[in-house]
Amino acid sequence: MDGLRLERRDAAGLGDIRQQLLDVYAEIYADRLSEDFHSVERFNERLGWNTEVPGFAAVVGYLDDTPIGYAYGCTLQETTRWWNGLKTPVPADATRETGARTFALSELMVVEKARGTGVARHIHDELLRDRPEERVTLLVERDHPKVRALYESWGYEWFGEVLPFPDAPLYDALFLRRGTGRAGQHMSSP
Repeated sequence: MDGLRLERRDAAGLGDIRQQLLDVYAEIYADRLSEDFHSVERFNERLGWNTEVPGFAAVVGYLDDTPIGYAYGCTLQETTRWWNGLKTPVPADATRETGARTFALSELMVVEKARGTGVARHIHDELLRDRPEERVTLLVERDHPKVRALYESWGYEWFGEVLPFPDAPLYDALFLRRGTGRAGQHMSSP
């Protein structure tokens, strides 16, 4: 998309744009804001939790100084609750976190007018550029197979079903394997 500007932010750098991020979220989830889990308040709470975890990073995409999408995540710590709602049996080592093994891509969203333009991929790739973790994980709502297929076209693989919170929808957990912490270099196991 012509004119796209990507800006990296850390937790401290979100303060001055947090409301803009909440506004983008509200626009994207407008038809679901009445659901407790998808309310702006609950999203803001989850964003806050992420910013408190080591390795937090965000990338915001701008067009004409207006945010049109963003992604953020953090490094899963040894005590993470990320895998608590995993419903699929997996080897115990597959969910062992070290505080350096896995980057959790918590959110990636773009507004309607930017969809299908490659903006999401640009934001994604910028967020993962130079990340040291060996793998990336994310959750996609089960009811969104097109979104899952998009991530799979980027190299992500299905890992299992996750119910992250009691009132959350069911999600598919996906992994992107990275050899030395660079996108596109894949390993053979989660």
